Amino acid sequence: MIEVARGNSPLVLGLPHTGTDVPDDCLARLNDTGRALADTDWHIDRLYAGLLPRVTSVRTTVHRYVIDVNRDPSGKSLYPGQNTTGLCPLTDFDGLPLYLEGQEPDAAEVARRCAAYHAPYHAALKAELDRVTAIHGFAVLYDCHSIRSHIPFLFDGTLPDFNIGTNSGTSCAASIEGGVARLCRDAQGYATIVNGRFKGGWTTRHYGRPAAGVHAIQMELAQSTYMLESAPWDYAEARAEQTRTHLKSILVTLSDWRPQ
Repeated sequence: MIEVARGNSPLVLGLPHTGTDVPDDCLARLNDTGRALADTDWHIDRLYAGLLPRVTSVRTTVHRYVIDVNRDPSGKSLYPGQNTTGLCPLTDFDGLPLYLEGQEPDAAEVARRCAAYHAPYHAALKAELDRVTAIHGFAVLYDCHSIRSHIPFLFDGTLPDFNIGTNSGTSCAASIEGGVARLCRDAQGYATIVNGRFKGGWTTRHYGRPAAGVHAIQMELAQSTYMLESAPWDYAEARAEQTRTHLKSILVTLSDWRPQ
């Protein structure tokens, strides 16, 4: 359920939304929309694979429709007043119901899933951040995400290619945010925004404590940069390789970064 690859660099990659596993008891509750798993961060683990040696990664195989490990476990919204999906989503990114009528998880079921799937992921992630911090005196958490570039329920227009989130500059050193932003803006043919629609999920906001030596940054990629944005969600090899070039530069920069 939790896959950890350990390296000895300061960089830790979070992979919260690439999993497609849905336990049978949850699958039985989902309608056809839910079973389609459309809101997966498709191929993100493949996109980042092998870009940098010695990097640590933490991944859950469980799908976000079971429980979203990048949401506040209290259920508090990360984006008050805006359309979003919750800890145990009841709708997809288009606002369509995911569950058969009357089969939505109640509070007890949400709590069970939180204990079974959300807590173990974050226990593993925290353990790796603590381990890396013990080695280097600091850690850099890079949270890997992607989303379709056109989702009217969530945002207007077309999403930029690189969406950098640092919780409005509070989750990491300014030099980390600035360095990643410069690399993205220098990437010819790509559009970039910092702390736009996506400012960083619960992972970035929870772990990003620069004063304590943990710096966190989220990258939300538009899926058009590397794949087909509709079923069957195919990986686009040529586009992906071009994007991987820029992602490698980002990871190298983050791995080489040191506190002033």
